[in-house]
Amino acid sequence: MFEEVVPGLYRIQVPLPGSPLKATNSYVVKGTERSLIIDTGWNREDCMTALVSGLKECGVDSRQADFFITHMHADHSGLVPTLAGEGAKIYFGWADAEIIRSATPDHWEKQIDFARKRGFPEEELEKALGSHPGRRYTRRYSTSASLNLSVLKDGDTISIGNYLFECIETPGHTEGHICLYEPSKKIFICGDHILVDITPNITLSSEERNPLKEYLRSLDKVYDLDVELVLPGHRRIFRNHQERIRDLKKHHQTRLEEVISILGKDKQNAFQVASQMTWDISYKSWDLFPSAQKWFAFGEAMAHLKYLEEEGKVGSETEGQGIVFFTRVSNA
Repeated sequence: MFEEVVPGLYRIQVPLPGSPLKATNSYVVKGTERSLIIDTGWNREDCMTALVSGLKECGVDSRQADFFITHMHADHSGLVPTLAGEGAKIYFGWADAEIIRSATPDHWEKQIDFARKRGFPEEELEKALGSHPGRRYTRRYSTSASLNLSVLKDGDTISIGNYLFECIETPGHTEGHICLYEPSKKIFICGDHILVDITPNITLSSEERNPLKEYLRSLDKVYDLDVELVLPGHRRIFRNHQERIRDLKKHHQTRLEEVISILGKDKQNAFQVASQMTWDISYKSWDLFPSAQKWFAFGEAMAHLKYLEEEGKVGSETEGQGIVFFTRVSNA
């Protein structure tokens, strides 16, 4: 679906078949010589068809466009290597750009090992990763495409058409997540940093980060922006980002309390914790969850456990071949 949001700025809804996200919002800012395409959808034929059709309606040729990718996930970056013309600039936040540049064949194996040690059942791992959209719908960047990555940091600007966007680093959903803010027009293009109707997936798949802590800080970072129109990566465009930020922070506080309650006095692995958390998904029981959805839920449980562990409210220890968690909260 194609629509002009404000003069010279368009939204194309790129379908994500089979995903609870439903679609990716790809935004197009039309310029005189070159245009800017913001996020793309998966690397699959129906996504390509929808995006190319929308670009045609906008009067934009992808070969005469640059690309701004809010973050590296396949539903936002999957089509870039296919669509980008020769010499196109491909804008990424620095941390996600580094991951793309340094990606190795054992990338997924490291995540599997991390999950296995924290209770993800061996028999489910192959199903979960086999159906993971990040593996199925990402096209690896060629050497030439990688050389065209333009790394952005806080305060950098992009001028296109009648818009001058400021870059704001918002780590959390990914380490290199980055948003665009147009202060004179009070427009905030925020990828998966702030979503309405659904909550962004804050997930942990390695020991190096505390993504929930990063995310909450990033919400605070953009709270005071003067914004009238919020353009998210999924679902509907909305207003009043401050109200939504308050809702998101309350949501994660409730989740943290739920994790502590689940642990109680019993040591449990992260998969067991995830199986008892409250999920807004249309399945009657955890056992009926598709393996890929269990993977995302497990990652979110891990993000909350990591946050609580660094806050001193949860501890962890090795038990057998795995890692279990326990509460440190006093009953007094």
